[in-house]
Amino acid sequence: MKKKDILNKTVEHIDIKAINSVDIINAMKKMSFSARDLANASDIYDRMLKEKKCAIILTLSGSTSAAGCMQVYVDLVKNNMIDAIVATGASIVDMDFFEALGFKHYQGTPFVDDKLLRKLYIDRIYDTFIDEEQLQACDKTIKLIADALPPRAYSSREFIWEMGKYLKKKAKKKDSLVQAAYENDVPIFCPAFSDSSAGFGLVLHQNERPENHVSIDSVKDFRELTMIKIEAGTSGLLMIGGGVPKNFAQDTVVCAEILGKEVPMHKYAVQITVADVRDGACSSSTLKEANSWGKVDSSFEQMVYAEATTALPLLASYAYHKGSWKKRKKWRLARLFNTQK
Repeated sequence: MKKKDILNKTVEHIDIKAINSVDIINAMKKMSFSARDLANASDIYDRMLKEKKCAIILTLSGSTSAAGCMQVYVDLVKNNMIDAIVATGASIVDMDFFEALGFKHYQGTPFVDDKLLRKLYIDRIYDTFIDEEQLQACDKTIKLIADALPPRAYSSREFIWEMGKYLKKKAKKKDSLVQAAYENDVPIFCPAFSDSSAGFGLVLHQNERPENHVSIDSVKDFRELTMIKIEAGTSGLLMIGGGVPKNFAQDTVVCAEILGKEVPMHKYAVQITVADVRDGACSSSTLKEANSWGKVDSSFEQMVYAEATTALPLLASYAYHKGSWKKRKKWRLARLFNTQK
């Protein structure tokens, strides 16, 4: 068996604009269990969009982008439904930037000989396959971007901004999240940026320039994201998965307090997760628990215990077709940092 025999059916990204979920979400409001939770979460997200001075932060972890939700996130940015993003490096680099370079994710199966995949240089994310040689080409593109920058410490937001600038000129797939965010002044933060294809590219870059190189400053990320919270005041969180992106966004309230700035807790919060609460983690705590830390107001919060590729498209389609985004203020929060295009 050859690589082309396995990598032959691409993942197609769902289009929330083409599918109207308003009726099914409205019907779920009269149900119970996770259906009603999802309906309530959809209404909370719509409330965020309706509030005139509420900035919305998307936090993104897991592999939903590779699994077919990439266009959902692009549409949220392009239609002014998201104002800032905090994500894992893999979501932004290995999945989105990777496809912008012209590469694909492929439908596969978990019932496969992983030793064979390794022999063929194919990486597996559950039932999704990636060509490792293409992923290494992505690594090297990150290196090229770093090589062209003045050597200093950058926030991940600054570096991802440069990735967007690169794609503006050289993208083979134009509809990427990194490029859409760049064009719409939506800042993207990856607190653990090096835990991705970007990390390999930056290691290559630093290995050639041990004394004079680009590095990523996660503390600068934290300070910049806190500046966004201070600027916005009222804020809402749409959280896919949990972990570092979720905690990073929530902690801005506490960080602002440490800096002597009084800001309100995040007024709205929705989290879609499969994590369990019983081990004390639940992808960085339940939203009610976050209230005890002074991070999230418990008035408008909803946990949705569901696998995100099944719940997110319904929630996002509902909000898109309700149309509250059409009257929203366009925050353009990247302009806080005086970035010139």
